[in-house]
Amino acid sequence: MTSTSPHLKIRIDGAPGAAAPYEQLRSQIAAGARAGRLPAGFKLPTVRGLAEDLGLAANTVAKAYRALESDGVIETRGRAGSFVAASGDGPAKEAATAAQAYAERARRLGLTFDEATAAALDALRARYAD
Repeated sequence: MTSTSPHLKIRIDGAPGAAAPYEQLRSQIAAGARAGRLPAGFKLPTVRGLAEDLGLAANTVAKAYRALESDGVIETRGRAGSFVAASGDGPAKEAATAAQAYAERARRLGLTFDEATAAALDALRARYAD
């Protein structure tokens, strides 16, 4: 099974003894991102679209996308879709992810920008004062 997307070349080996399809998908997308074949900001196909292209269950593709997101290879932007994440060192990427989660939570709580910034700065000052 091979993806028909012109930019995303994925081949799933269904032979006995081959790695699980979600792992094949995960490793090929990760390798493409590392090699630069899938540049930062590249929009990945939808879960359903890629599943159809590859003849896989949507849950298989979703599992691969979740693993890639957990590894920091891709980022999901809600209804906008999934994109190859910007590269960077691990701690900086993890901090950016945490900051994004904080910003989203502060917004849901109804904090203004200034209130959210003040709360974050207070927490940082308290932590770095040690």
